[in-house]
Amino acid sequence: MRFEDVLLQVGGFSRFQFLLLFLLSLPRLILPSHFLLHNFISGVPSHRCAIPDLPEGGATADADTLSLHLPREPDGSLSSCRAYASPRLLRPHATGNSSNASATVPCQHGWVYNSSQFLSTTATQWDLVCEDKKLNQALATFFFIGVTFGAVIFGYLSDKFGRKPMLLLSFVSSALLGTASAFSVSYAMFAVTRALCGAALTGMTITTLALSIEWTDLGHRTFTGTIMGLAWSLGNMLLALLAYCLRAWRPLLLGVTAPCLAAIAAWWWIPESARWLLANGKVDEAHMYLLRCARMNRKHGYASELDTEVLKKMVESEASGRVYSYLDLVKTPKLRKITICSGIVWFAVAFTYYGISLNVAGFGFNVYLTHFLYAAIEVPAKVGTYFALDCIGRRNSQALFLINAGVLMGVNTLIPTERTLVRTLLAVIGKGFSEAAFTTAFLYTAELYPTVIRQCGLGYTSFVGRIGGSLAPLVMLLGDAWALAPPVVFAAVAVLGGCVTLLLSETLNVRLPETVQDAEGERHKRAPENPPEVTEVRLRPLI
Repeated sequence: MRFEDVLLQVGGFSRFQFLLLFLLSLPRLILPSHFLLHNFISGVPSHRCAIPDLPEGGATADADTLSLHLPREPDGSLSSCRAYASPRLLRPHATGNSSNASATVPCQHGWVYNSSQFLSTTATQWDLVCEDKKLNQALATFFFIGVTFGAVIFGYLSDKFGRKPMLLLSFVSSALLGTASAFSVSYAMFAVTRALCGAALTGMTITTLALSIEWTDLGHRTFTGTIMGLAWSLGNMLLALLAYCLRAWRPLLLGVTAPCLAAIAAWWWIPESARWLLANGKVDEAHMYLLRCARMNRKHGYASELDTEVLKKMVESEASGRVYSYLDLVKTPKLRKITICSGIVWFAVAFTYYGISLNVAGFGFNVYLTHFLYAAIEVPAKVGTYFALDCIGRRNSQALFLINAGVLMGVNTLIPTERTLVRTLLAVIGKGFSEAAFTTAFLYTAELYPTVIRQCGLGYTSFVGRIGGSLAPLVMLLGDAWALAPPVVFAAVAVLGGCVTLLLSETLNVRLPETVQDAEGERHKRAPENPPEVTEVRLRPLI
């Protein structure tokens, strides 16, 4: 007797599961609003040195006047980071940029910012431009460092104390830390609160995924993973709209944090994972949730009482009373291989995804429109993923999506920079493949690890993936030395990750493993096309 057999008895995939998916979609809407928020709250508008001799620092001065105070770059534009030590007396066209021109110095009196696109950002708040632009880019890295450690913490705690308590902790701490970030009075305070907020948000990521998969039967896991992925894409598109309406960074940060309050209210209706309860010997609680599932799915004939003795026999004796940790991911041969390979794949997936997603200003289009296009392409990508996962399997899909994303990024480096439309189109298609790889990674990873250490497995892979996410913003800084360095690095890592995927086992039409023995034993054999009739669980019908 397996848990999937019990799920079929209490309704399979019906009203209870649809309600659960709806409730878990709310936190999935919240996540991209924070994970990709850096594009807007830390956007760098066009700027130049403030000139104290001119009204408003020269914000309204014409180009000829500014040329008396600011040198020109080789492309003819006014410098963003330097000014003449003293105003030039000759007209700018008379002297140009000759070597005997007046000496230049870094901006001495601050900067004047163009507010046509952003009213305020962290860059304008603390003047994180020119020599300090690395500090502005590092804010994304700090956030993902928090996400990295949050994955380890929540992965362990969710396997130890349950999915539902950790989900509430994530909701509450995300709301508090997100609000604190919006009211930061210094760069250091903002960096710390954003990192802690990233750690809190990770609880939503891995816990909602585990809950959705663990309440889903064998035939609907792909559907569940796709719906959860579509919720992310919808939240991503809403972020572009919200950022367009709220162009100051503090109101925008409060705006994306507010939905956490709705998530806290919805938490009361979210059930604990019956799989986790059974795997940890909490049969009575699992019995209660299974009865609730049966009643909501209108299986009234079986909703009076489950035989708890049958439920107890579903879990191997290894899972009874034993406390699992991250060390169990590498103690046995097959799990060790899964752990190593899935870590590499997750690094490549996150590294590539955020390498593309955090570069909305790199193609010359409006950042709001580019971000919306990046988000919109995820919808057909996820729909295509739904069919690909069932047609060619999880492993082949994961490899195909990663390799295609890498190849498109590599091809884009060969397109001349003046072909803006072509480069943007290739980038959008590559973004679609990277999102498909991310959607597949969540489902594939959840299917590879057994229930007793599934959250540890998801925590570990999320940890490694977020290392990739935290490095992506820093890799973009390599563009200052060689413009093609970032896309070349992203492309190479994506192709490598796709190749490593082929070393993993296929999980299409395979039951979820419950114990370590399941993962090490015969569970990787494919389920039969027409499985035998499920033995009925002993239930007492309602009279």
